[in-house]
Amino acid sequence: MVDPTADVVLLSVESSLHTNVQALLKEMNSQSASQKGRLRWSLHKKLESDPSCSDSTIRVLVKELEKKLKGMNKTRSYMHVIPVLHTLYYVVIQSGAMIPTSLYQVVYECLTKLLILPLPYSAVALSTLRSIKVEMITPGSLYQRRVIAEQNLKNEHFTLQEKVFVLADPAVFSVRLEATIRAYLEVSSSLRTTPAMEKNVVLRVLQTGLGTMSGQSSRLAQSLDALEDHMIEKYFQEVVLAVEQSIKHGAGGHANYLNKLQDICRDILTASKEEITKVDPGTVCSPAMPFPEINFLMWRYEEDLWNLLANFTLGCCPYSGVDEEVKDKQHSVESEEQTPVRNRGPAFNRRNAFKNIKPADKLNLMREKIEAFPGSFPVLKEDRRRHTARIVVMGDDRVLGRLSRAYHSIREKESKCLILTKKLNIQLYYIPVTDAEPSLSLRDSPCQEEGRRSLASLLGTVDPWYNSNINSLEAEISKLARMHSNHSEPSQNLFLLDTLCYYLRCGTQPVNLPIYSVKMTRSSCDVTSVVEDVFVCHLEADIPEFRHLKEKSSKKPSARQKKSTVEVFGAVISVSYTKTLLSKREVVNGEAPMTYGVVITSEPATVTSGEDYLSVRFDSVNPGYNTTIQTRRISIKTLEHRTLSVCLDKDSCRTYTDVQRIEISPCLDPGCNIRSRSGVSSKQELPLSKYLDKVLSLPINTFTGVNL
Repeated sequence: MVDPTADVVLLSVESSLHTNVQALLKEMNSQSASQKGRLRWSLHKKLESDPSCSDSTIRVLVKELEKKLKGMNKTRSYMHVIPVLHTLYYVVIQSGAMIPTSLYQVVYECLTKLLILPLPYSAVALSTLRSIKVEMITPGSLYQRRVIAEQNLKNEHFTLQEKVFVLADPAVFSVRLEATIRAYLEVSSSLRTTPAMEKNVVLRVLQTGLGTMSGQSSRLAQSLDALEDHMIEKYFQEVVLAVEQSIKHGAGGHANYLNKLQDICRDILTASKEEITKVDPGTVCSPAMPFPEINFLMWRYEEDLWNLLANFTLGCCPYSGVDEEVKDKQHSVESEEQTPVRNRGPAFNRRNAFKNIKPADKLNLMREKIEAFPGSFPVLKEDRRRHTARIVVMGDDRVLGRLSRAYHSIREKESKCLILTKKLNIQLYYIPVTDAEPSLSLRDSPCQEEGRRSLASLLGTVDPWYNSNINSLEAEISKLARMHSNHSEPSQNLFLLDTLCYYLRCGTQPVNLPIYSVKMTRSSCDVTSVVEDVFVCHLEADIPEFRHLKEKSSKKPSARQKKSTVEVFGAVISVSYTKTLLSKREVVNGEAPMTYGVVITSEPATVTSGEDYLSVRFDSVNPGYNTTIQTRRISIKTLEHRTLSVCLDKDSCRTYTDVQRIEISPCLDPGCNIRSRSGVSSKQELPLSKYLDKVLSLPINTFTGVNL
């Protein structure tokens, strides 16, 4: 018999949840950054405290997706699909209650319809669909795998490990801000012990798999608390084995999986029957999603990233023989790097220090680019078993410039000898933070203080859900710094930590920011030298002797001043560039009259909806001569013995002086340009490589990814 009262309550709950979801979606269009992300956080906290709302929330989200599907043919608007999909995934992984198979089937059918959407929306839908399918067959598996990887819980059946490194830019983080964020992020360490994590896994899997009632769930939790640690370890290993076997066997192993869970549950209740009376009824383990271990570091030296990843790789190797192999390779790379260039003898003798890279290793380096093709499948199955290093950088455009250099250096080392790529899946994340007070020492620099969040703005434009949840964190971080000065307890406000975890778990779609190579010819003390570097968003060059004219040109000049500047200055630089046209026509020795500076900014294809290109602006003393061109490669040379001061990615620490010539082109990925020591080109060994985009990009994870 149907209870009409229960139906009324259910409708009331779903109506309230529908209101919450609608407010969450409307928040994306809000201009206020101070409260963005709070509605999503509140919804997640509500589900965490009351898992019984999970079914109703899933039904509301499915209805929202179906409504979007009906209206898409008319509006072609897919913006709200991404937050609904990620919210749906998070509800499933966060729910501590059993979700009916019939509801999973409705979700599965709805997600299947979303696969007709254009990229990247269909990619997010497919990723969510795969997760839902696994959870439908093996309830509790998503939670278990996530916790085991994040907490590095040792077991024989699922060995993947994850490590989170948060690298903060010292140029942005003051001593007080560093102490504040460290306190708020490292509070996760005090909330985690291995036995407690193992209890959480066992309890969650049994709850979601067997659908225990509230009274039974409480009794099961008390039974787990009554057990000694070695017994908890025993049941933890049994649950992990049951989950992994079920995933391996697919739908055919579902019944056996549930039977195994029932046996484990019965054993736990029996084993703790005599001890359960000694346990405080109010002391039960929490099945909430635990925080991962966060390693917060001030990123002072670029090579620190390589060292962190290499040490993590060594720690993940299960066999000592593999450890020694990795150590030997790391030592070989470092030794070759330390060999002085001027000492040609030793450099020639070390030519064969590395063995030829195997074709499988080359595929490891090019895996991301190969799998980027629509409809492609994983090239190497074992790649899915690699450990994951999650690198979160906090700062402004300068820290992403540093990350691009470090990433290029890692790819270059890997192309010589595979150390990290074969064992690690490196995921990059970015949380924009700027310093509150501009540094006075930078005012005379060609790099300006304003506009140092250009890449954060770009990512927010490509991905509105990133803009709502991650770009808004800068205001939250400033707020936390003020609260910390008032001696507020870090544990009282976990919004920053929760949002970071949400980003790490759901931000799986990369936006590829093209990296550009810059070759600078310098003249110092009558000795010409060549310096090579890379940048990801910005290059600014000016002629120091004309720098004072920049301030004058910003003011409205009189007719007399205009006339005098035209008479005094002629062409001071020559330019050679390739136009971004179908003809790829090259303009040679073009002159930029009365130019005192050049500003070059990257325009990724994610924004232009076409091809990556550089926007080059020539600033002239006479505004009438200001010009802007679009190109992918350009060469700039000074005339009349003048020199340039060049600043990369708005970072005054990356300023080069006495530069006579600049050559800029897309940076080639060292991992896609491997040549054998025997002299055979990589094209002959790997025919597929000639079809790949060999330009190196910085893959920053967002919720939406590349917007094609």
